[in-house]
Amino acid sequence: MVIIKQIKVIKPLYKYVLAFTFLLLPFLVTAASILIPMDEEQKDHLKSYGIAFWVLKNQQEVDWLLNYRGGSFMMKYDKNIEDECKIRGVSYQVIADAAATQIITEVSDPSVNMDLVKLQKAPKMAVYSPKSKLPWDDAVTLVLKYAEIPYEVLYDEEVIKGDLPKYDWLHLHHEDFTGQFSKFYAAYRYAQWYNDDVKSQNAMAKKLGFQKVSQMKLAVAEHIRDFCAGGGFLFAMCSGTDTFDIALASSNTDICGPMFDGDAVDPAAQNKLDYTQTFAFQNFQLDMNPESHQFSNIDVTPTRQVERTRDFFTLFDFSAKWDVVPSMLTQNHDKVIKGFMGLTTAFNKNRLKPGVTIMGEMKTGNEARYIHGEFGKGQWTFYGGHDPEDYQHAVGDPPTDLKLHPNSPGYRLILNNVLFPAANKKKQKT
Repeated sequence: MVIIKQIKVIKPLYKYVLAFTFLLLPFLVTAASILIPMDEEQKDHLKSYGIAFWVLKNQQEVDWLLNYRGGSFMMKYDKNIEDECKIRGVSYQVIADAAATQIITEVSDPSVNMDLVKLQKAPKMAVYSPKSKLPWDDAVTLVLKYAEIPYEVLYDEEVIKGDLPKYDWLHLHHEDFTGQFSKFYAAYRYAQWYNDDVKSQNAMAKKLGFQKVSQMKLAVAEHIRDFCAGGGFLFAMCSGTDTFDIALASSNTDICGPMFDGDAVDPAAQNKLDYTQTFAFQNFQLDMNPESHQFSNIDVTPTRQVERTRDFFTLFDFSAKWDVVPSMLTQNHDKVIKGFMGLTTAFNKNRLKPGVTIMGEMKTGNEARYIHGEFGKGQWTFYGGHDPEDYQHAVGDPPTDLKLHPNSPGYRLILNNVLFPAANKKKQKT
């Protein structure tokens, strides 16, 4: 009888405990977090940024753990996020609330070079790119597509019409803002694609009320400058970097030869350059030889003597708690990045303005490869070279297949800039 009575007592108690456990289960799950590691354990670093962007697009916050396991991401647990990680092949860990708290405590410790930055809202992305099909590709659009990060394409007409304020982030890649058609005249003036491009750009200049392509490109550069001054984020690569500054500096003179705009260059053009108008560069010498591929001595391509096997640049270590912006922009699982060439490969450090922050350099070559600065209320980043996984990309070469480079440190630098505008603005100014 005693045993039977015990069973009668225990059985209802068991039911209550079980029921209570099921009631608590949703709270236990929501208390968990998802950690996306960004060190060597990550299977696909590039798609990991796409997950972070996807979470932001779905109105959820992301904690960017600066210098923690390569700049990892952490967010509140959601089965949809977990499913998305599985679909995209991104490595992740579901961790308990206590483990997440421990990570936050670790990165917040004043004695370690780590910190937490909250990403709060997905920026609206724009890529400045021609609508026509030209025989080169763009590393940024390649990686945005691979990471599944949405963006919109705009070009001269949309910029002149005033569309830039609709966006938070703008990318410039293989572009020539000086109106010299990327100085491809010597090598490609008989190529059909080159002549089609010249014809198309001249037609657009006339449509928009400009006499020359150089005047149209200057107006575009000025709109971009104003976009950045108003608080926009600008990211540029290859010739989209130095030609942008050259165009702004030469706004009061003519640096284009007759094969580009129908009349001669201003013989006093060099002395008329206004370096107060530029973002990054000063005291540079123009190269107005139409047979040359160079625009100025900002770019070190013609003078560099670096073997491919020794072509690397090193990222700086910044204080995550004090230098928050450059810390975000240099997050990586590798601090030594393979070099790669472009129409503009790297920047002569002697031509940089005093306030420019060098984030990646080759010291032996006096080269800055990755630089950053502020302009007005906005910020900009310039990255030398054309394609981080194609050492010497030539006109007409096939685009890089990023499925073969899911852990590219060079491409990660691009994606750092994509997430950068989503960061808490107060934290950026710390």
